[in-house]
Amino acid sequence: MTASFMEGNEAIAHGAMAAGCRFFAGYPITPATTIFQSMLTLLPPAGGICLQGEDEIASIGFCLGASMAGLKAMTATSGPGISLYSEQISFAIGSEIPIVIVDVQRLGPSTGSATRGADGDIQFLRWGNSGGLPVIALAPVNPADCFVLTMAAFNLAETYRCPVFIASNKEIGMTRESVDLRSLPQPEIVERRGFAGPPPYRPFAVADGRDVPDFLPIGADILVRQTSSTHGPDGYITTDAVQIAAAQQRLDRKLRSAVDTFTYWEFYGPPDADTLVITYGVSARAARSAVDAARAAGTTASLLVLKTLWPVPEALIREKAAGAGRIVVVEMNLGQYVREIRRVLGNQHIDFIGQMDGRLIHPETIEEVICHG
Repeated sequence: MTASFMEGNEAIAHGAMAAGCRFFAGYPITPATTIFQSMLTLLPPAGGICLQGEDEIASIGFCLGASMAGLKAMTATSGPGISLYSEQISFAIGSEIPIVIVDVQRLGPSTGSATRGADGDIQFLRWGNSGGLPVIALAPVNPADCFVLTMAAFNLAETYRCPVFIASNKEIGMTRESVDLRSLPQPEIVERRGFAGPPPYRPFAVADGRDVPDFLPIGADILVRQTSSTHGPDGYITTDAVQIAAAQQRLDRKLRSAVDTFTYWEFYGPPDADTLVITYGVSARAARSAVDAARAAGTTASLLVLKTLWPVPEALIREKAAGAGRIVVVEMNLGQYVREIRRVLGNQHIDFIGQMDGRLIHPETIEEVICHG
């Protein structure tokens, strides 16, 4: 099999197509534009639709409409666009609309540096919606991850009827390397569960033992009611405290209770190492080199690369950190996900390495902290 020389953004587009995506809408923004360009090439020959909205707000709105009509939909942007997506993200959460949202992060704040990478949106992906209910966010390390995790993102969006983020960044999205897509493990494709019962259809009702409602597309033969306001199982707006509480608890529970089933990660090194390095995204490559160098110099160290960021995979983090005397967290910001690590691990000793100046964190910087504190 021959490999293709592609960037992470192209791999995301191919992963979306393999997962069954047939609708994309976006607005050009560095460094995410090549996802749009790739989808413009791939979708029409497959019978799909690729649109440029007049802005980011319109683009994600197109995607939500397409998803409510039954299509698998994706959009892609960077930091300024994610900010504009916020209201529609809340709509997707509250109205349980499947969508994959790619954030190819760049250095902020505001328009920042369009051609420099960072991981400064990590907390925004989790908390950038009114109500604060959970979301799913996956973090690729390289183009191969971009392909596989995009397929996983579509499966999760369909399974749990929710927005799923791909937390990429400029360095992953626009770095080319050889990838043989055909040799990568591809998950079995998941479709959202359709309503099979007799009418009337209650769009937010769940069967016993389930937390995700069955789906019917808007525009089909059976009436489907949709609202962005608080609603009961029948889709009508309600101020009934019991119905509202039940709905909120279900939206919270359906993701938090299932996170262990979609926790993606990699682990390198001995499980009983004194120092455990925890990282995600492009920093994982520097951390891997640093851990290898530290071990060659006689320091016992291991590495946990998180590929599921939200909901926080607490059980995994506690398990891998249980025997470590010291934790080193590495991320391309001034300290966002390290707050979650500190919350989960409590009194364990945690050091932080972070920078947000447009440069990658060097392996030597990480190795120095591993070996010398």
